[in-house]
Amino acid sequence: MSSVQSQLVKALSDEQVFQSGEVMDARRHDYWVVSHLRDFQDRLGGNPLVVVQPHTAEDVQKVLRIANETGTPVTPFGLGSGVCGGVVANAETIMLDMSAMNRLIEIDEVNLLATFEAGYNGLEAEEAAQAKGLTIGHFPQSIAVSSVGGWIATRASGQFSTAWGNIEDIVYSIEAVLPNGDVVTLGKAPRASAGPDLRQLFLGSEGTLGVITEVTFSLRRKSEAQAFSAFHCASMTQGFEAQREIVQAGWLPPVMRQYDFSEVQRNFPDEVKPDHGMLILVHEGPKAVVEAEKQAVQKIALARGLEQAPEAAVAKWMDHRNTVPSWDSFFKMNVVVDTVEVSAPWSKIDAVYDSVVAALGEVPGVVNASGHSSHVYRSGINLYFTFGALLEDPKDLEPTYFECWKRVIEATAAAGGGIAHHHGIGRVRRDYLDLELGATGVALLRTVKDALDPNGIMNPGVLLPAS
Repeated sequence: MSSVQSQLVKALSDEQVFQSGEVMDARRHDYWVVSHLRDFQDRLGGNPLVVVQPHTAEDVQKVLRIANETGTPVTPFGLGSGVCGGVVANAETIMLDMSAMNRLIEIDEVNLLATFEAGYNGLEAEEAAQAKGLTIGHFPQSIAVSSVGGWIATRASGQFSTAWGNIEDIVYSIEAVLPNGDVVTLGKAPRASAGPDLRQLFLGSEGTLGVITEVTFSLRRKSEAQAFSAFHCASMTQGFEAQREIVQAGWLPPVMRQYDFSEVQRNFPDEVKPDHGMLILVHEGPKAVVEAEKQAVQKIALARGLEQAPEAAVAKWMDHRNTVPSWDSFFKMNVVVDTVEVSAPWSKIDAVYDSVVAALGEVPGVVNASGHSSHVYRSGINLYFTFGALLEDPKDLEPTYFECWKRVIEATAAAGGGIAHHHGIGRVRRDYLDLELGATGVALLRTVKDALDPNGIMNPGVLLPAS
């Protein structure tokens, strides 16, 4: 047993410190395709130095103080649903498994607040709110396998974000342990003008600036009514323009998703119209608002030349929206797939879509390059690109994967878009961060990191490119 391991056992307990067994094996990486591919090909490497399961914020403090004193890296692990390489085992690293910090602290039905420890499962958190007639309003595809602390750390978006907001619009307060072991609680009122909003430091921090230990969300009452709309689009531009007019007119359907023809064929085979994409919408809220919104959206869509599509497509999406494939099932066929989410202003989104699909199509082995939108704003829209490559040699899977990512990011940036919408940076986007922040912005973020974590123990290798 190393000195670090013995100190951790002494500070916590044998039951909280894992040095072998299933817990060690299960915490080697998150859901990043590359980690799974390397695991599948027996190239991933070993386990972390140790896995520690804190039960309280005080336990986290003890771990970080030992890590600081010994110069031992620490990687926070929520529930392992990240897809950008934010968690990768290292034989010298403490894997801080937050899953045992999973208590519901309080649901306040007067102020519409819910407080959870950071390791609380996202779906269980939503179910706890719904049992009171309330909702968090945050529905990422990973809701059943992600933690509420992970939502903060990755600056997540949910599928109903167009009306209910992204995680930064839902979070009320954050408790976190800083790298030196100090605890900070940020947020105590509906709004504050007390200098910069320090909660933003932890939104999207990816475990590099400290450890999130407790989260309070501002809730909503469950919607009285729900309705669906669906339309065929002759082109992506036609659908984009309809979406822009809808949101800029003041209508906010929580779900607005537009699929290109390739994705309609794959996701809605029973509702295909040749050479057409599809726009699907979910309306929620008071019954009168839902009815008015559905009528207004239909009027705008038809005036833009869209054609009514079967609402069964929306019901199908609702039923299957969180289905996630096994990466290994693709690797066995010598196929590598992934999705890359970006965003852009309305005036640039056509160029982003066209240039990215074209750039992906030039990669040898790529058999699918497609896209859909999933998050809509007054000033722009998100795009989710999917690529799939079929290779003869399994050794080509990883280089092709990275080439596809490179094409998507560089084409997006060249067309004026933002390279990361809601999955964060991790390792896969890390070396492209300057395309988003500029060299000065990256330097500023590094200054913040160095100030909070001068010993560089917090999740090294993530978010920031090598200096």
